Amino acid sequence: MAESVCRSLRDGVLEGELAPALTIKDSLSSPFGFNVFSHILVQLSSHIVAGKSQSRGMVIVSLSRSPSSYTGLLKMNGVDVESSKKWIHILDCYTDPLGWKDKTRKSGDIMDPSNQILSSYKTVKDVNKLFSVICDLGRGLVGENKSRFCVAIDSLSELMRHSSMQPVASLLSNLRSHDQISSIFGLLHSDLHEERALAAVEYTSSIVASVDPFHHSVDGQGSYIRNSSEPNLTKGKLNIRSKRRNGRVRVTCEEFKVGPSGISFAPVSAVDGAAVAGLIPKVQFNLQLSEKELVDRSRVVLPFEHQGNGKPIQIYDGRRSLEESNNETTPISGGKKEDSGRGEIIYFRDSDDEMPDSDEDPDDDLDI
Repeated sequence: MAESVCRSLRDGVLEGELAPALTIKDSLSSPFGFNVFSHILVQLSSHIVAGKSQSRGMVIVSLSRSPSSYTGLLKMNGVDVESSKKWIHILDCYTDPLGWKDKTRKSGDIMDPSNQILSSYKTVKDVNKLFSVICDLGRGLVGENKSRFCVAIDSLSELMRHSSMQPVASLLSNLRSHDQISSIFGLLHSDLHEERALAAVEYTSSIVASVDPFHHSVDGQGSYIRNSSEPNLTKGKLNIRSKRRNGRVRVTCEEFKVGPSGISFAPVSAVDGAAVAGLIPKVQFNLQLSEKELVDRSRVVLPFEHQGNGKPIQIYDGRRSLEESNNETTPISGGKKEDSGRGEIIYFRDSDDEMPDSDEDPDDDLDI
């Protein structure tokens, strides 16, 4: 399912809609969020180089790692870095995010003339200015036409540490609504923030990928039990929640394994798949029937089955058919009418003062 996320970011945005935004969440119990982030970064870069992506460029906002680590990552995975200056730009917010190392310079944005894919940003607290810088760098890659670029933010947690929740949420919303941005993805460390901050970031995201620790299902009842004495530092589960364009939400899960060659994904095993299905919220009543209850239910005679005695059942709808009315004969014997088997209504007036039914209008004498 990680590949489906990559395809969604690759295909980009439809006309008149917001750009797809992916938030990758991890925690201290499963610190593999950057591995997932790197996998998506490499896959999307390969699509851009091959011309298979809607975006024609990429802006990487480097907050938690040095820019050189990304060039090394791309080169190690076979991405052509020599031509990267045509489609990638790294905004260095890692080296000096607050401008303390270079107080003599007045400008917060420094362009390295020897490296055309790198520029420094030294005022991370100013999120509004960061949005303008990202857009300017993206337009420098794809031009002022209708071409689009994607944005990768390696640590939303660092942004919220230097700024606050509301400006970061506004930044993501403004990036999604920009007419030249095709997709956005970023990494968030969930155990560093309050629930309301996580909810705000998830609200502005169309896809949320949660990196959870690998649990072993050992009780056979679909519940997760983890042996804390044997921490698993190479495996985990990726739970993906995608908001579709029709308003529905799709939830998927798959396993991943981190090795020397990178991260690999695989479908959830049959045992753990049953455990995932067992995570449905429990209720106070049973939603399923036992075999005995199924047999008892099949023996219940429904109301419309009480008649017929083996003959074809005819359900009376309250009306007499024309054919029955024409064929019906009323035999008369001795001046007495035989019982036809049908009921009749006998009406008694409450008093003699009650006027009998008449076709005359009782209010005919009123002058209105």
